[in-house]
Amino acid sequence: MAINGFGAAEFQLVLLRRMADYHPDLVEDAVRRLGATRASMREANKRWQAMVRAPRFPRGAARYTAVLGPADTGAARRIGDLACTVRQWALPLWPELRFEILLGPAEIGAPLLNEWLVRAPGAPAPELRTLADLAPWSCVVGEVGAAFPGAVPREGSAPTRFRLDFRAPDADGRMCSCEADFTWGLLQEVRTVEGGG
Repeated sequence: MAINGFGAAEFQLVLLRRMADYHPDLVEDAVRRLGATRASMREANKRWQAMVRAPRFPRGAARYTAVLGPADTGAARRIGDLACTVRQWALPLWPELRFEILLGPAEIGAPLLNEWLVRAPGAPAPELRTLADLAPWSCVVGEVGAAFPGAVPREGSAPTRFRLDFRAPDADGRMCSCEADFTWGLLQEVRTVEGGG
């Protein structure tokens, strides 16, 4: 499904455009796998930005249904006292992941609360034990948070970006304070923080 010629392929280019600031080499390979170019990635991002700002473009879940078609899966999820809903779509570029949106309670209009990549149901998660395991594009926010208890979520440096502060052992077993940056929920970069060992 697509709206005005904008479908899953173009949406994947939008996701990649936000990741290009971190790993242009990985993005370049992914763009080629989609049969696209850097110019078409920039154009897809430009079109997406124009669409989401347009008054008549659908909002919330309808926005993604218009571009990606009906969700592959949907389920109820409780977040504290809130009765929320999640919907997920498969994307060819990341078969082991799903693009997930989190919607707030229906009684307040089911607002879009979050949108990012998560591990697909049944897909094996990576084993995350040390900093060496945290390779770019290898894992998602929830997996890092689960692997390193006590991780603290932080606001990212831009829309669609997210940060986790956590402690993890290096290859020698020494505990380090770390910052991990994610784009659309996918790990991009991990840095150790000086003085936090």
